[in-house]
Amino acid sequence: MSPKPTPKEVKVFAPATVANVACGYDVLGFAIDAPGDEVIVRHSDKPGLRITKITGDGGKLPKTVEGNTAGVAALDLLRHLGMLDRGIEMEIHKKMPFGSGLGSSAASAVAGVYAVNKLIGEPLSKKQLLPFAMTGEASADGAYHADNVGPSLLGGIVFIRSNQELDIAQLPVPEKLYAAVVHPDIEILTKIAREILPKDIPIVNATQQIGNLGGLICGLIQSDYGLISRSIHDVIAEPRRQKLIPEFYKAKRAALSNGALGFSISGAGPSVFALCEGKETATKVAAAVSQVFTDIGLTNQQHVSEINQKGAITLSTDS
Repeated sequence: MSPKPTPKEVKVFAPATVANVACGYDVLGFAIDAPGDEVIVRHSDKPGLRITKITGDGGKLPKTVEGNTAGVAALDLLRHLGMLDRGIEMEIHKKMPFGSGLGSSAASAVAGVYAVNKLIGEPLSKKQLLPFAMTGEASADGAYHADNVGPSLLGGIVFIRSNQELDIAQLPVPEKLYAAVVHPDIEILTKIAREILPKDIPIVNATQQIGNLGGLICGLIQSDYGLISRSIHDVIAEPRRQKLIPEFYKAKRAALSNGALGFSISGAGPSVFALCEGKETATKVAAAVSQVFTDIGLTNQQHVSEINQKGAITLSTDS
């Protein structure tokens, strides 16, 4: 890919994501329109990559490049291109909560590497940026998987055949498919959510999960909402992780009784999601789930969105 003229400054946005999508543990994810993270990068006379400003993090994130997911991803790209001495300043504006199950660290990593690639003339395509974004996210949670960074970067619904080989495919999105996402204000660390998963899976559960994943993929390809609905079931992670989310099954019943196609945990949680046919149903489902959490004194945020098929985007450039 031939480099383009380099702008003085670039501002980008990378969206939140729903990973696993019930039956696709570590191999399926989709992007939503909001929330997400913003990153601004500009050229500097001082050699090397520096993070000069971070907002929205409550002082939690380090400005050291090697300790920040956005910095690690961008640094890995610059190392690959032999441009470690290139002077670049980076600002990170967190627009989403930590430990939300919405791919916060992935969005930062994606925004960081996407912004720097734009600033230096786009020597790599979007898809070629994926391994660098994954390196950035892995620096935060130690897991090397693309079910968050893939859709945040590329948009749409992403299926990962192999995380090690980065063999991925974007699936078709039915026209009326919407997501209702509710984030209760508690924090669940991915490390904890992974530790409570079973080490061995009975073959009957593995077979059921494989069938559901295949059914969901076929349902998406065929725009068969009935098949999508029958397939959004997780028999492996959800039964263990639901205990970390107050009134999870009450929220699930509220979603399904208000027309959701299916309901489960977004990533490691605590955010929950429902897939719905149409915006009206998704809005109704989000409100019903939100009310369950509100009734127990748990503040929460609702996000109703089409499947975001753009992924990371440029908000502005200064030439």
